[in-house]
Amino acid sequence: MIDLKKLTLLAALAGLASPPAMAQGRLSLLAQGEYICALPGDATGAAWIVQEGREFAVTGGSSYRTEQGSGSYLMEGKLVTFTRGPMRGAKFMLLGSGLLQQVGRDGKLGRMRCHRAGPVED
Repeated sequence: MIDLKKLTLLAALAGLASPPAMAQGRLSLLAQGEYICALPGDATGAAWIVQEGREFAVTGGSSYRTEQGSGSYLMEGKLVTFTRGPMRGAKFMLLGSGLLQQVGRDGKLGRMRCHRAGPVED
């Protein structure tokens, strides 16, 4: 018969062998839906100026689609990096549920924001 102490030790060692991503718990997913991107306006006009052609849809898992094609993204903590497809290289910071702000090449927050406007449309 197997000793209870040995069985407990084996179970503990198996827990240590889990993948690093699981141990960090930092990877997550964006809320599925259609996202619209806009720049801030000014006091003389519209509060937000929608950026045509910059909209995208998060379709499930770590996938997204645009009018130009589909791709994937990686979300580590609050940083979202588009890794494949037409938005490859674009980075955003998650500010709140369904609200992203563009991150420039210098690592500073940009002016463009994207917000979740509703469910994914077919």
